[in-house]
Amino acid sequence: QVQLVESGGGLVQAGGSLRLSCAASGRTFSSIGMAWFRQAPGKEREFVAAISWGGGRTHYADSVKGRFTISRDNAKNTVYLQMNSLKPEDTAVYYCAAGRFGYSGSSANEYDYWGQGTQVTVSS
Repeated sequence: QVQLVESGGGLVQAGGSLRLSCAASGRTFSSIGMAWFRQAPGKEREFVAAISWGGGRTHYADSVKGRFTISRDNAKNTVYLQMNSLKPEDTAVYYCAAGRFGYSGSSANEYDYWGQGTQVTVSS
């Protein structure tokens, strides 16, 4: 069982930055892949970024590549999403997800545990 709590969302102007955090409970955190997804109003949940259990492998959606960075600190049971050069189209609720393997891909079906989400709003 893994419980996830996101934080760090808020309101920011276009071009600004935010850093999201996801604190995980459970002894298996350091052995499983983690990811961030997002869901904008009226749209389906979409993949943002994923990271392997040790942090050595990452994967990003094309829409955020070069602007967002996913990382993790297994000593703190925390995964991060650094978001730079934010755009209004990045506005969404951002969710942290925990997979069932050392690395999971971009499909939400590969993730068993989800946080409650944190709102990110980017104004133009």
